[in-house]
Amino acid sequence: MGEKKVKIVKTIKVDADKCNGCRACEVICSAFHSNPKYSSNNPGRSRIRVIRDPLRDIYIPVLAGEYTAAECPGREKYTIDGKEYEECAFCRASCPSRDIFKEPDSGLPLKCDMCESDPPLEEPMCVQWCVADALTYEEREEEVEEEEELGDLEIGLEALADKYGLEKMMDTVARMSISKKG
Repeated sequence: MGEKKVKIVKTIKVDADKCNGCRACEVICSAFHSNPKYSSNNPGRSRIRVIRDPLRDIYIPVLAGEYTAAECPGREKYTIDGKEYEECAFCRASCPSRDIFKEPDSGLPLKCDMCESDPPLEEPMCVQWCVADALTYEEREEEVEEEEELGDLEIGLEALADKYGLEKMMDTVARMSISKKG
């Protein structure tokens, strides 16, 4: 059995009643994650999206979660103030059935990383820039079993293998390595 250890769990609490739909969180997230940092702004690269229905004054920030290789079996609908939303609208996962939370150019999955940087930030940028205080940063200690986590490279390679097949991906890597050597 795995060994238990204390882990700091970082979360962003969303208060949808306070969100005014300004989308500042999307803008700063995409700017923070651009390369070089703050050099461009493409909300399609943002790790947070605001689900909007401005005519009914409904705004719900959704943070990018884990990549999943399979589509969800359920297709429930939610009714909020008389408007129907599909389950996918509030889903945090990057999956094969939709383009949300995927890097626009490569199609690789995006995941909220709490704006990890060196030096570390006190709070993620979306929380700092939220003028309506709809986003709140929280840290808590949690006892968990120790397990090996996949890094960004492994997650990206897994997503490419799921999309194109492992054999095609390996052939492409082989061709790329030959062209780099020659």
